[in-house]
Amino acid sequence: MASFVGRKNELALLRGLLSKNTASLAVVYGRRRIGKSRLVEEFGRGQKMISFAGLAPQESTTRQSQIDEFVRQMTKHFPSGKQNHSDWASAFSELARQVSKEKIIIFFDEISWIGSCDPDFLGKLKNAWDMEFKQNDHLILILCGSISSWINKNLLSSTGFYGRISLKIQLRDLSLSDCNQLLSAKNSLISNHEKLKIISVTGGIPKYLEEVNFNFSAEENIKQLCFLPSGLLFSDYDYIFSALVQKESEYYGKIISLLDEKSLEQKEIAEKLDKESGGTLTNYLDELVISGFVDRDYSWDLKSGNVSSLSKYRLSDNYLRFYLKYIKPNSQKIKNNQFAKHSLTALPAWATIMGFQMENMVVNNRDKIKEILGIYPDEVIYDSPYFQRKTARARGCQIDYMVQTKFGNLFVCEVKFSRNTIRIDVVDDMIEKIKKIAVPRNFSIRPVLIHASEVSDEVMDSNYFAKIINMADLLSDL
Repeated sequence: MASFVGRKNELALLRGLLSKNTASLAVVYGRRRIGKSRLVEEFGRGQKMISFAGLAPQESTTRQSQIDEFVRQMTKHFPSGKQNHSDWASAFSELARQVSKEKIIIFFDEISWIGSCDPDFLGKLKNAWDMEFKQNDHLILILCGSISSWINKNLLSSTGFYGRISLKIQLRDLSLSDCNQLLSAKNSLISNHEKLKIISVTGGIPKYLEEVNFNFSAEENIKQLCFLPSGLLFSDYDYIFSALVQKESEYYGKIISLLDEKSLEQKEIAEKLDKESGGTLTNYLDELVISGFVDRDYSWDLKSGNVSSLSKYRLSDNYLRFYLKYIKPNSQKIKNNQFAKHSLTALPAWATIMGFQMENMVVNNRDKIKEILGIYPDEVIYDSPYFQRKTARARGCQIDYMVQTKFGNLFVCEVKFSRNTIRIDVVDDMIEKIKKIAVPRNFSIRPVLIHASEVSDEVMDSNYFAKIINMADLLSDL
């Protein structure tokens, strides 16, 4: 098993439960492959912990088969206990009896699977918690799931569990510095540039990064993971996306495909799908955000600092972006093994798609950008990709990433990835972009270039940019 990397804040929160004098109920959720089970296992290291996992739902899976599997796992730990249960209430009661006097962690992995065939499952679990489990002041019950919308609806926003949950943790991508640590453990001699190319495709998903083999180049790794029939990332889309399968689930795929082209407002998505802008579409978008696949970026009023009603949805999961843009359109060729003997750099627009991936990666790691720029968190009024609609008084514009501080500073960031050296025309492009921003009086603008390429001496000597950040710097742990 690979060494555990990152998640320091999450581990600290979980370990804080150990010092409580009352029982704790915790919920850990996030997209598949994000490392939820691994986090809980790391937390349970050195502690007594019992783990339960449900059967993956199949047509043949029944309420009783889930109960039987739960009891089978429980019997491994408590062979002398009652082994025949026809009801979740009875099974929970037996487990509570067995652990009533122990300092113990109980872990229910993929909780939605465990209770998938019984509409009363959660009600019975809530009653077992209230009347039995929490009577043990040294017990920690952790519920974990990949179907984040199910977790939100049935646990986090449920009146039944209101006031009972001590800790909620949503796992997102590993930071770039954590990704670097994980990859460096494989081979410390690999360049940062090569690591960035890998991460731009995998995102900060631990499972994907663990599959990297640095006996091969970044391009060869991407080919083996994405462009061969046996590649994990060739087939993983259907696996992770099945966590969202519900009624009319085709709309999730349609929304994500639209967002792969560019960020869109909700009304634009509605128009392209020929659906009403509110209601069901809002629910779909909310579930994609909760699941960690999509982010909702709000614009804001520069003069007041207030968040505006203008927002765009952005496909934030780098793997999904890459899959839809490059893997899916080539799926038949991949199945026919046509990429086995070809270099990916020969593919059309390879540098362009890598640039899109890098841009998204920067926005997902904005805290690191602010750290490099020397901006303290309490100085920030708002930071996000910035956009303004075209009006009679203002030109429409879109900025890759922008930070506004309390001191009237606007850090306007441009992200560039190119095979070729970045030339002086990047300054002209930035000047034009900044002209379109409706900047209030007495504001200072500090242009920032974030790049993963070579920068020409002309650009450096121009002194136009307040800061030029090599994306390799994002990998370091300052």
